[in-house]
Amino acid sequence: MPRAFLYPTPWPDGVFFVPISVRVWYDSLPAGVYCLGSIYSMSGHSKWSTIKRKKGATDAKKAKVFAKLAREIGIAVRAGGPEADLNPRLRMILLKCRSANMPADNIDRAIKRAAGDDNDAHFEELTYEIFAPGGVAVLAHAHTDNRNRTASDVRHIVTKAGGQLASAGAVTRLFERKGQIIIERAAADEDMLMELALEAGADDFNADENGYEIVTEPNDFEQVHKAVEEKGIATLSAEVTSIALQTTAVDDSGAATVTRLVDELEENDDVSDVFTNAESSDDA
Repeated sequence: MPRAFLYPTPWPDGVFFVPISVRVWYDSLPAGVYCLGSIYSMSGHSKWSTIKRKKGATDAKKAKVFAKLAREIGIAVRAGGPEADLNPRLRMILLKCRSANMPADNIDRAIKRAAGDDNDAHFEELTYEIFAPGGVAVLAHAHTDNRNRTASDVRHIVTKAGGQLASAGAVTRLFERKGQIIIERAAADEDMLMELALEAGADDFNADENGYEIVTEPNDFEQVHKAVEEKGIATLSAEVTSIALQTTAVDDSGAATVTRLVDELEENDDVSDVFTNAESSDDA
């Protein structure tokens, strides 16, 4: 019998769908009750603190983020063309640009530059699997035209922070690729948004005092995001991302150590995204 922090959601004809929340344990389900999505745990505080940290970035840090996004735009355009309607990868990058408040002029320049550039360097996509102090799992995705340089830089950053590079699969198995849409609580009514998201094909819907999180399968992300946008609901973040299947608790000191490591990795020109499964208290 399930024990969940979200009550079952009534559905037509007496059928119940149980949204999987942060903690659900079950042995068997009664007739007429079904589970939505897979079981995984979310780092609630870390999720919102990461968004606040990115929104409050200095102009210098924003410029670096915009430069990295322009590189990702270039890679997407060269792979699939400059038309977003015909290039799913470019559409995903443009959503990241919107979440980062990248100016439209910067985006247009990046698309036009990539569309007219036949001689740009070849970029590889690499993933670095890392264990930070305290056993915290960290994933760092990079786009680089020199894998030896990037590997050396990442190894130096990780070693200096007291962490270590992990063997292939040791960290990636702790994360799952999912579509994730983050919305502030004031932007929508909870019941309306949950019904909208689940009807559009979302796997899961989570709510807390900060706002709402909609989780989808990667292939369902665009249709769910479109349903939210068509209702005029503003999003803080909307992307296909890596979500931790389980979190690792850290104290204030551990949270500071992980934050410094993430900041150092994000400062690297080749590193595009960093994900961690650290879970800290609100005061950490």
